[in-house]
Amino acid sequence: MRSILIVEDNEVIIKGLTYLLEKENFHVIICKNVNETMNAIGKQEIHLIVLDIALPDGNGFELCEYIKKYTDIPVIFLTAKDEEQDVVKGLDLGAEDYIIKPFRNRELLSRINNVLKRFNKEDNKIVYGSIKINLDEKTVYVNEESVEFTALEFKILVLMFTNIGKVITREQILEKIWDVAGNFVNDNTLTVYIKRIRTKLGKMDCIKTIKGIGYQVQGGQKWIY
Repeated sequence: MRSILIVEDNEVIIKGLTYLLEKENFHVIICKNVNETMNAIGKQEIHLIVLDIALPDGNGFELCEYIKKYTDIPVIFLTAKDEEQDVVKGLDLGAEDYIIKPFRNRELLSRINNVLKRFNKEDNKIVYGSIKINLDEKTVYVNEESVEFTALEFKILVLMFTNIGKVITREQILEKIWDVAGNFVNDNTLTVYIKRIRTKLGKMDCIKTIKGIGYQVQGGQKWIY
């Protein structure tokens, strides 16, 4: 089931949107301000965010900028602000669509479904801060720059970043990885690979060595699509 996060403080609109989306078999998450939204992102799977601009503790433009900086979650603005400059600003910040209130239900659903279709091909992606790992394409971006990883380095990286916060022992890593030729990787070689991965992550290196045990990607905000 697809999850849609609604960022809205108007109770009437919240109830209407919830009814509309749940009727279409979407899981609906409600946040009424910027703080709630920032706490919700990363703690649960979110496929799309419907975002108002005028919020009690901040503004939707700044929130959209944050979302686009740290995640790849698509955003649709749903707002009463109908000035051309507001529409342009929202789209320039990376929003996938901009819908003006009052809105027509069927049109809103159509736009939501169109955005979800465009993002459907990106379902296999891990985002951790400014580190983005595409599992299908086997690509890694750090601070928006492409970083090349060998097949085995990529395998180790994915193992680490799908277990954020957990301590992964060296034995567990060795059991799960084989080199390209199908040969078992020994303990000393693993040390070399981990060092290379850390070097490639640069300032974004968040892999901690747990002495005598293994490694841990330190807890933070992770999104898997």
